[in-house]
Amino acid sequence: MSNRHSPGEVRDAILAAIKRSGGEADIETITASVGRIIGEVPSSSIRSYLRLNTEKVFERVSRGRYRIATQQRLPETSQVALGGPLFSVGKAKYFLSDSFRWMQGAAPCSFEAIVTDPPYGVVEFSELEVKKLRSGKGGVWRIPPSFDGITRSPLPRFTTLSDKDRTYLRGFFLDFGKLAGHVLVPGGHAIVASNPLLSHLVASALEEAGLELRGYVSRLVMTMRGGDRPKNAHEEFSDVTVMPRSMWEPWVIARKPLEGRVQDNLRRWRTGGLRRISGEKPFGDVIESHPTRSKEREIAPHPALKPQAFMRQIVRAALPLGEGRILDPFAGAGSTLAAANFVGYESVGIELDPEYAALAEEGIQKLQVLKT
Repeated sequence: MSNRHSPGEVRDAILAAIKRSGGEADIETITASVGRIIGEVPSSSIRSYLRLNTEKVFERVSRGRYRIATQQRLPETSQVALGGPLFSVGKAKYFLSDSFRWMQGAAPCSFEAIVTDPPYGVVEFSELEVKKLRSGKGGVWRIPPSFDGITRSPLPRFTTLSDKDRTYLRGFFLDFGKLAGHVLVPGGHAIVASNPLLSHLVASALEEAGLELRGYVSRLVMTMRGGDRPKNAHEEFSDVTVMPRSMWEPWVIARKPLEGRVQDNLRRWRTGGLRRISGEKPFGDVIESHPTRSKEREIAPHPALKPQAFMRQIVRAALPLGEGRILDPFAGAGSTLAAANFVGYESVGIELDPEYAALAEEGIQKLQVLKT
C-alpha cells in the first residue's frame, strides 16, 4: 500500500471510483479513478486491497472486475431506482438513483441535451455537510444572518476546498463528461452550472472527456459570495476587499462532437446548435437574472435552487429545433424539469437524496406554472 495514503482513504476512493463507473469496474478503471481522487496509488496496491476486502466490502464480478458488496450499497438500489421512475409530472420523469450508475446503464445516444446544476461531488453535499446544513449549523455552508427583513439562503464556501478536493472535483467532472458523451446524441449540448472559482476545472475536465467547449453563459446575479473585508481585521483594513463580490455565475457549455457539418447533424440528430430566441435574435451568452425568489424557495426549498425565469431560457435554448429530451442528472427539487414542462420539452431527472426527491413532485407541479 502507498505510504502516502491511509487504508481508509484508499477504501473510500475505491468505493467512489466504483460508484462513478456505474456500479462495477475493472482494476484499470478503478486505479485511474482513485488516482484522480487521492493521487497515484499503485494498481498492485488497489488489487491487494480489493482482494483482502472481498465479500465484506467488495464483490468480485469476474476476473479483475469488482462491485460494491450488497451491504455497502446505497439506497438507490431499490426497485424504484432500478425500474421505473419514482414519479412523472407532465412530460417529466423523475428517478431516485445514483446518476452515474443510471447514466452508465442508459442507452447510448438517448438524450439530445443535458442541463444540470451539479453538487460537484465534493465537500458541500457530503452526508456530513448536508446534515449540518439541515440542522442549521453551517459547516462549509455559509448561512448569512437575517437583516433588513430578509432571510438569505445558504451558500457553499468553495474557497475552503483543498488541493485534494479540487483533484477529486476534476476527476468527478472527467467521469461525468465521459458519461455525458455516452448518453448524448452527436451534437448534443451539456450546459453545466458552475461558479467563477471552479468553472475552469469543470470546462477542462469536460474537454478531456471528449466534449467540445463551446463557451459560457454568464448569469448576471449578485450573490453573497465575496466582497468581505479581512476577517477579524475589518476595521484595520476597512478599504480592502479580500475577493471581488460575485456578480455573475458561469454556466459551462460543452458539446458532443458532430457527425459531419452542423446542418448534417441537425438533419439526422436534430441537434448541433442552440435554439434562437427569435428569427432576428440569437441566443446570447449573457442573461440578466436575480436571486431565486422566496416564493420559489417556499415551493422547493433546495439550497441551490435556480429561478425559473433563468432556467426556462437555458432549457429552451438546449434543443435547437424544439425536439428531443433533456436530462438533469442532479435534479434536486426539479427546477430543470419544471422549466422543461413549461417550455413543452420531455425531460428526465435523476436524484440520489431521498429528501430532495420528496420535494420534487409537488415542486415541479407548482414551479412549472409560476409567472416570472
